Amino acid sequence: MKNLAFLSIASLAFCVGCASTKTTSPSGPSDGKATVSGKATVGATDDLDTYATVASVPDPLQPVNRVTFWINHQVYTYLLKPISTGYKFIIPEKGREAIHNAFENVKYPVRLTNNLLQGNLKGAGQETGSFLVNSTVGVAGLGRPARHMQAFKDLKPTDTAQTFAKWGIPNGFYFVIPLIGPTTLRDGVGLAGDWALNPITWCGYIWGQPLWYIAIPAANTMRSMPVQLDIYDAATKGSLDRYLAARDSYIQYRNEINSR
Repeated sequence: MKNLAFLSIASLAFCVGCASTKTTSPSGPSDGKATVSGKATVGATDDLDTYATVASVPDPLQPVNRVTFWINHQVYTYLLKPISTGYKFIIPEKGREAIHNAFENVKYPVRLTNNLLQGNLKGAGQETGSFLVNSTVGVAGLGRPARHMQAFKDLKPTDTAQTFAKWGIPNGFYFVIPLIGPTTLRDGVGLAGDWALNPITWCGYIWGQPLWYIAIPAANTMRSMPVQLDIYDAATKGSLDRYLAARDSYIQYRNEINSR
């Protein structure tokens, strides 16, 4: 019964977005700031003056973006939160952690390719070593023993948008993607690159079964949903303007990532 319920929830989750944005660790930053979809945000008590100083990316589509953001907020609040609550009820914490680990492990091609494109051979080697350890000792990536090994402790997150930034490609303008959230022109293209490099994207084509087109991407979305929704709430609840909080949080985090 629980498995049937999970598949039903996963199928519904797929309908609202099978491509997750950059994910984060379940634990938040030590400075009390949160992250939204993998991007650090300003604290909920920061004021509009702070938003003004953080924002450095043009937002010419703000009227349209605000409408999209409002719709996203309603979907998050009234659809995704109940689904997320059901997922946490059905799958125990250890199980959710194992699922999260496995999907992150599978994203190895994304991290390897972008390390190579950035000319970071050391990072590419470390990612390969970490992937091999987690895939074997960690039993298909369900565990992450590599994170406890000194050789892999300084691994940094990397993605296609970061690669574009390293190449000197500017942000372009800011916009909000329906159901996915904040991004910039450069990062939106980068997100498409991450999607193309992620083996999860190709599951349906490889096995040729309709179920794979829904179940695997839906599970990928589901495993990150509870953390991302909690983080979104922490970042925007109580802020003077949720839209500005999410926008400038995103920009702040991406600037930090790109400076590494």
